[in-house]
Amino acid sequence: MEFKDYYQILGVAADADKKTIKTAYRQLARKYHPDVSDHSDAEEKFKEVSEAYQVLKDSEKRAEYDTLKQYGSRDQGFTPPPGWEPAGAHGGGDNAQFNGDFSEFFSTMFGGGQGDSPFNKAQQSNRPGRDIETDMPIFLEDTLVETSKPLSYHLNGENKTLNIKIPVGVTEGERIRLKGQGEAGYGNSPNGDLYLRIRLVPHPIFDVEYHNLIITVPLTPWEAALGGKIKLPTLQGEIQLTIPPNSQSGKRLRVRGRGLKTKTGQGDLYAILNVVMPTESTQPAIELWKKLADVAPFDPRTEWSKS
Repeated sequence: MEFKDYYQILGVAADADKKTIKTAYRQLARKYHPDVSDHSDAEEKFKEVSEAYQVLKDSEKRAEYDTLKQYGSRDQGFTPPPGWEPAGAHGGGDNAQFNGDFSEFFSTMFGGGQGDSPFNKAQQSNRPGRDIETDMPIFLEDTLVETSKPLSYHLNGENKTLNIKIPVGVTEGERIRLKGQGEAGYGNSPNGDLYLRIRLVPHPIFDVEYHNLIITVPLTPWEAALGGKIKLPTLQGEIQLTIPPNSQSGKRLRVRGRGLKTKTGQGDLYAILNVVMPTESTQPAIELWKKLADVAPFDPRTEWSKS
C-alpha cells in the first residue's frame, strides 16, 4: 500500500511539538478547504491534511506511527511488520466504520475493522447495511446561521454527493444522522445510516473553548498603560473594545454574546491581552523610554525582596 508521510504532508519536522503541528494544520486546512480553495485537488489535499493531523495530534497514535514509519517510505510503499495488527482489530459491537475518505494506510494502521470479503458477505446474506461515519468540516462562521453544504463521499466503490443542511449551533464532534445513506443491506435488509461527525476547521485567530471564543490581542506598551479603544475582529464583524488603563498581559476581557451559538443562546468572546515590545527603537523613542524610566515609580520585582 502507499505509505503516508504525515510529517511531510503537514510540512513539519519529525520532532515538531504539538503547537507547531496545530499551527501547520490550521494554515493548510484553511488553504485547502473545498469551500474556499481553487486548488485543482483541494478536497483530496484537505482530507490528506486532516488525516495527518488526526494521527500526529494524538500522542498514542503518533508514537505508534513513529514506530511503524521505519517500515515504509513514499518511494517503496509500506508493508506492516510481521505479526502486527491494527488497533481495534478484535473490537466488536460498534457497527459503524470509517469510509473511503481515509487512505488505505490510515484504515489499515488505525481504523481496525474486518473488511468485506465475499466469504463474509455470504455468511451475512441478510445482514443490515453497515453504518458509515465521515467527517464534515465546518468553518466557525458556518455555525452561526443555518446553511447547506455539499458532501462527497465514497461508498461501495462509487462517489456519492449529498446536500447537507447544517443546523445552527453545531459543535465539534457532534454527529448528524442521515438515515439509509450508509452501506446497502444484504437481501431484504435495510440500508445502514450515514453519520456526519462535525469537525470545526481551526480559525486563524480564534480558539474555541466550549461555546466561547478566545482571541489574543497584541497591545503596545503605551496602549496597555494609557488604555483606550481598539478595533476587535469577531465572527460577526468588527467591534470597539475598551482597554482599561494599566492593563497587564494575560488579562481577560469578556465580550458578551460574540461567541458560538448554542441551541439556547450564544457564548461569549474572551480577549486575552498580550503586551508586545517593539523589536526595534529609534533614538527619539529610546530617549523617551529613558525619561519614563526616570519618572515612573514602578518596580516589577518588589516581591523578590519579600522572599
